[in-house]
Amino acid sequence: MASLNEITGVLGSVRAAHLLRRATFGPTIAEIEQFSGLSASQALDLLLDDSAEDPLPPKDTATGLSWVDPPDTPLAGSGNSEQDQLFAYFQAWHMDVMRQAQPTLKERITWFIHTHLPARWTEINQSEAIYYQNALYRHYAYGSFKELFKKICVDNAMLRYLDGYSNKKNSPNENFAREMFELYSIGKGPQVAEGDYSNYTEDDIKAATRVLTGWELDETYTYLDPDTGLPTGKMKSHMAGDGTTDLATEHDTETKTFSSKFGGAVLQPAVIMEGFSTLEAAYDELDEMIEMIFSQAETGRFIARKLYRFFVYHFISDEAETDIIEPLAQLLINNDYSIIELLKVLLKSEHFYDADDAVKENDNVGALIKSPVDLFCGLSRLFDIQFPDRETETADLYEDMAYVVDRLVDQGLNFYEPFEVAGYPAYHQIPGYNRNWITTYALAHRYQAGGILMKTLDQATERSFGLDIVDWVDKTVHLSDPSDTAELMDLLVNNLFALELTQERYDYFLYTVFLDYTGTDLVYARGLWTSEWNSYKSSDDDSVVRSLLELLVTSLIETPEFQLY
Repeated sequence: MASLNEITGVLGSVRAAHLLRRATFGPTIAEIEQFSGLSASQALDLLLDDSAEDPLPPKDTATGLSWVDPPDTPLAGSGNSEQDQLFAYFQAWHMDVMRQAQPTLKERITWFIHTHLPARWTEINQSEAIYYQNALYRHYAYGSFKELFKKICVDNAMLRYLDGYSNKKNSPNENFAREMFELYSIGKGPQVAEGDYSNYTEDDIKAATRVLTGWELDETYTYLDPDTGLPTGKMKSHMAGDGTTDLATEHDTETKTFSSKFGGAVLQPAVIMEGFSTLEAAYDELDEMIEMIFSQAETGRFIARKLYRFFVYHFISDEAETDIIEPLAQLLINNDYSIIELLKVLLKSEHFYDADDAVKENDNVGALIKSPVDLFCGLSRLFDIQFPDRETETADLYEDMAYVVDRLVDQGLNFYEPFEVAGYPAYHQIPGYNRNWITTYALAHRYQAGGILMKTLDQATERSFGLDIVDWVDKTVHLSDPSDTAELMDLLVNNLFALELTQERYDYFLYTVFLDYTGTDLVYARGLWTSEWNSYKSSDDDSVVRSLLELLVTSLIETPEFQLY
């Protein structure tokens, strides 16, 4: 039986590493050591800490100032760089925000929301809109996903991405309403009749489209949402004759009747003046519709499944559906769709840590394939790779991160350019889900990650960051004796891999790859490294130990085991 019961005792290093790999963008060795002495509840308390300030907004290197936040700053092209360049700066900024994120869930949830409610640059073409959407996701990461959903319906980036800005009462556009039901909220079930998708119908799409009429883009980014303080789309309006009431001129004022899937609910603006809905009544009608959708049990299940697949595993067995998804779905509904309330239960559970049964075939630890973001951030954090400072060396940082973003594309993640409105395939595409990260082309480039970081590959490309593996081994506080072959090997294997290697694989990497030894005297073999390291320390010639270490780390990364977390 899959169990949401909380595990007992301290986590220990293996469980701590598993939790941190799933809840953050990769732990440092010190963080694993810190969390290993905590209980699951204590660990979640730290992961949900919200004391850190949100990241400062990106800067335009042409001016040294931000072109976003506060919203009254000059926009693209008005003294600033052009949009394509500013978007590249945003990409670099967001990658660095994830790389430097505190060991909390906030940035991880922000990334989850982006994978669920995606944005595509070539459809939006407004760096300001994409930045403010990212800020919106961060704002609600520890809040209500349902409340966020109300905001995303009128978010500038989403209005442009799925044509909501062109949805008017006499010229409806169903694009967003269709994807809202199918991909983002309640989910599309089996088609049981013409226009009937189990959870909603074509008539529901039409009714929702009418509720969503009348919003337009605010490309000045000065219209601020009163709840978040962030720029948002606005309702096309004019002032009523009383001189005090705003009227929604393009909002459909007629009744909207939903199907029996939603209890035959009927929605209409509560106040109509001079033939128009008041602005307040139009927003209230939108609020009513989202409340209606999110009150459905199937919406809770759909969002719970998305979170489960992101944090635990892509395959949901019948047992997991009954014992895990159902209670988590109800928990979401009961807690205003708070993602963190769900994670407080899921990330403490026996199920998450494979403690609910002894069957190895359904284990969750080491069962997901790392995204390119996880691969890059994880290695950067593990080896404490230094990058230029985001605030004081902005241009250099952006140049380095532009190189990283290009490598993400090589590895199968076109950052902010998903080719489907459902988002990146690895987060939604049946049946492969995260296995979609692995293609022949992408895997070849994933295998190059170690060589790129240590600059044994792609040496011609100018970039300031890199991994000096000899320096790291020499100075890390996590090795008491770098000349101790077994201690060095254990440190690398235990932190690069989520799963314990078989003895055969361990010996292969240690003796065949690292020490290039095929004999039977293993004590002598381990002494080879000790001798070479001591020789380096006495001569300051690191050529031999560097070659050996680079070969070992590259070989460990060029494995199926490293791709898992």
